[in-house]
Amino acid sequence: MEENLKRLNKFIGETGYCSRREADKIIEEGRVTINGIVPELGTKVSPSDEVRIDGKLIREKNEKPVYLAFNKPVGIECTTNLEVRHNIVDYINYPKRIFPIGRLDKASEGLIFMTNDGDIVNKILRARNNHEKEYTVTVNKPITDRFIERMGNGVPILDTITKKCKVEQISKFIFKIILTQGLNRQIRRMTEYLGYEVTALKRIRIINISLDIPVGRYRDLTDAEIIEMNQLIEPSIKTEEGSIPEEEKPRRRTEFIKREDPRFKNKGDY
Repeated sequence: MEENLKRLNKFIGETGYCSRREADKIIEEGRVTINGIVPELGTKVSPSDEVRIDGKLIREKNEKPVYLAFNKPVGIECTTNLEVRHNIVDYINYPKRIFPIGRLDKASEGLIFMTNDGDIVNKILRARNNHEKEYTVTVNKPITDRFIERMGNGVPILDTITKKCKVEQISKFIFKIILTQGLNRQIRRMTEYLGYEVTALKRIRIINISLDIPVGRYRDLTDAEIIEMNQLIEPSIKTEEGSIPEEEKPRRRTEFIKREDPRFKNKGDY
């Protein structure tokens, strides 16, 4: 592990941001953070550390961002807080710092993206951009035509009416639903309002990526998938603020990710 460590000023210099001497200056000025913490001169960094200058993430030249499709099992928490048991970061144990885009609640399973690219987060999570997320849902009693109709036309939850969506019955107890919203525990709240209880929920697609891996496994998104996704989300509005999920409680010194947008609390938690 020691051989993978670099002095911070050397790391910054190799990104092309500035010279090592200039790097020392901005480190002294407190403009640099490693995993959210202001370091001292001479600090060393590893490939998994997140280095920011004036809040902007920097990477080594030619380093590609990580984009993973992960099939989350039931019981895994979509949190970067390593103090939480069964957190998604420890479960995957990826060699670089990554975080989930959106959430999938502990009782649900299925597709979730993991990345270290904060710039893509807002584009995907902003509900007004109509990015589709598809689910199969099992309920506790037989599904009726009336249930399908009401789910699709909108249900009053959380002081609002859910957007119209595509709903299709698959079998006596299972239906498919495609959402373009990300209200907190939306599907569970919708079915509960109509007198049903969700017994199993699986996300099977996000935008152009469909679930095609076993439970508990992950794979890299292909270049073609990433290109297509970027084309589909290009109209999305991206802002510097809120590009990374909201900060959770500080943990060990090297396990800190700065996350500022409180809107993330209610995004994608189904």
